[in-house]
Amino acid sequence: MAEAKKSRFFRSTTCTAPVNIAVIKYWGKRDEKLILPINSSLSGTLSMSELHAKTTVAVSSTFAKDRIWLNGKEEDIENPRLQNCLHEIRARLLARDPSDPLLHLKVHICSKNNFPTAAGLASSAAGYACLVFSLAQLFGVADTELSSIARVGSGSACRSIFGGFVSWEKGDKDDGSDSVALQVLDMPCACVSLCVCVCSCLRVCVCV
Repeated sequence: MAEAKKSRFFRSTTCTAPVNIAVIKYWGKRDEKLILPINSSLSGTLSMSELHAKTTVAVSSTFAKDRIWLNGKEEDIENPRLQNCLHEIRARLLARDPSDPLLHLKVHICSKNNFPTAAGLASSAAGYACLVFSLAQLFGVADTELSSIARVGSGSACRSIFGGFVSWEKGDKDDGSDSVALQVLDMPCACVSLCVCVCSCLRVCVCV
């Protein structure tokens, strides 16, 4: 008799996340690895109708390894901050259900910004917030945990989890469990104007 073929598994989800612009910035970190700021900060989240990151994440029994594409170009999945987010998502799934088959599947990530990357428009905040939200939807991680997970990818990404004016609390605990973002005020009528002059990465020259 012919050997029965193993059934293939595939699951995907697509999400979008907004840009946030700091009103009160954080100046430095008290813990570089956990991305814990030395002071609290405040930002305004912009409408996704104009600026946003869009991310599709998928898991499949046919994927041989984790991979990521950013704006159509494959990037290094071993980037420490990417690995931080993947680790935190999988750790929460493991704690919830050690037998969940998703734990053994590799993930493919495809992310794109509809605005210039690395041009001072908080693309990393939108990108990591979108990545974490997408992974959480795929792996069934609670929404209440997303702020702290996004933070270990990009500090300001924790503020893009929410709309309106958002505070990122610096926290006091060494493990960073109290360094989270909270919406402090909705702003449905606020308007922000942005003018993009050059659609390319910024080059900064420093003279010493």
